[in-house]
Amino acid sequence: MSNHNDEDHPRRRFLETMLAAGMYSLGSGVIVPNQSLAMGKIPTRLEKGKSIYDLSGSVKIDGVAATEKTIIKSNSVIETGDSSHLIFAVGKDAFILREKSRLELGGKDFIVNTLNLLRGKLLSVFGKTRHKVYTPLVTIGIRGTGIYVEAEPEVSYVCTCYGSVDIASTKDKRSRESITSTHHDSPRFIHANGKAGRFIEPGPFINHTDSELLLIEELVGRSLPFIPGDDYDGPSRSY
Repeated sequence: MSNHNDEDHPRRRFLETMLAAGMYSLGSGVIVPNQSLAMGKIPTRLEKGKSIYDLSGSVKIDGVAATEKTIIKSNSVIETGDSSHLIFAVGKDAFILREKSRLELGGKDFIVNTLNLLRGKLLSVFGKTRHKVYTPLVTIGIRGTGIYVEAEPEVSYVCTCYGSVDIASTKDKRSRESITSTHHDSPRFIHANGKAGRFIEPGPFINHTDSELLLIEELVGRSLPFIPGDDYDGPSRSY
């Protein structure tokens, strides 16, 4: 039986290594400086009463320009502009919303039940309660997991980073799949058109990293179910 401190040590060392380098991977497709880390802030649990860990560029919450003091509710609408991002948490769930995205949350009492990603890119980690994530092309039933989703007009992308999901095409009732993943095992594209029963197809591992997952799990006081290695460079971003 492993000791919690034994597991925590390499996890914290990984964060400290990123901090010492003054670098972090976020959204742009390359390793870039991250202001929060460069200022000496090792990712940790978000302070009580705060929703936002980091934001950059144009971010609106419920139609109002956001600051790091803005409170995000379980039914908020969030929009990001060009070259923008938002790292935030609501209750036991935490997220990175990338540029040019629109996300509608659904729930009450700071418990998110549904997420509607109308456009853009979202990395999420969830507590043990059940959630549903929607794009115009896919419905995703979630049971305590980490998941990365992209929504474009002709295709959605879903990577079950770890945990279990049920995915179903909104355009074809025969196209559905249940996935259990331990480490980005079964990424999927969900298309707007295709042959009956074949709107879902395997895809590559793109546009998100273990270090990003580690960061947002830290915000809600959890750890990853695996330990990323110091030599992990992350996937290439293909589009």
